Amino acid sequence: MFFNLSRALNESLPLDEIAEALNGLSAEDRVQQSRSLGPKDQKLLWQRCEGRIVTLEQIVPDDRVGDTVRHLGRNTLPAFKIFEKRFMRPSIDHTTLWGFNEGPTRKLVGPGYFVCRQSDQPEIGSVVIDYEMLPEQAPEGWPVIKPNEAGVSRLVYAYMHDYLRKVSEHITIGRAYRKGKESPNYFTLCRLD
Repeated sequence: MFFNLSRALNESLPLDEIAEALNGLSAEDRVQQSRSLGPKDQKLLWQRCEGRIVTLEQIVPDDRVGDTVRHLGRNTLPAFKIFEKRFMRPSIDHTTLWGFNEGPTRKLVGPGYFVCRQSDQPEIGSVVIDYEMLPEQAPEGWPVIKPNEAGVSRLVYAYMHDYLRKVSEHITIGRAYRKGKESPNYFTLCRLD
C-alpha cells in the first residue's frame, strides 16, 4: 500500500485514518514516512496532534525493561536533521525512562542525556523529555554521562524540554521548549521494534 504522510496531512485526512495507515506500514516504510516531513509539515502535524496522548509505555514497552529502544528522528534544524533518541526503562518502576541522543554531532555536543516522564503540562504534550534531569547512571554500552550545562552541550541541551504528542503507535511528533518558552523547532520520532 502506498501512503504519503505529507499529502495526507495537507489534504486534512482525519488523524485516526493517518494513524491506521502508518500502523499498517512496514517498519522501514514508517521510518521513511516520519523522516520525510519538512518543517512546514512537522509544524502542521504538531498542531493537528494537539490533545493526542502518548504514554511512556508507547516509548518503551513495559516488557522491555533494561533494553535500549531506538527512535529514529528528523528535526527542523538547518543542519544535522537526521538523528535518533535512545530510551531505556531502567526498572519496573513505570514513572521514568532514561535516554540520550545519537547522531553525527554526539562527539562535538555530547550525548544530551535526559529523563523522560509524564508531563506536568499535558496541554503542551503528555510526555516530556527533560534535559535538566539526568539518569542515575549510564547503562552498559551507553556513552559516559556528561552535564548538559557544560561546554558545547550548553548551547544545544541546557534548560531544554521536548514535549511529545502521539501520531500513531510507533510515531510521535515533538516540539522543543527552552526555559519554558516554545521554540520553532519540531521533530518526528519513529520507534523501532
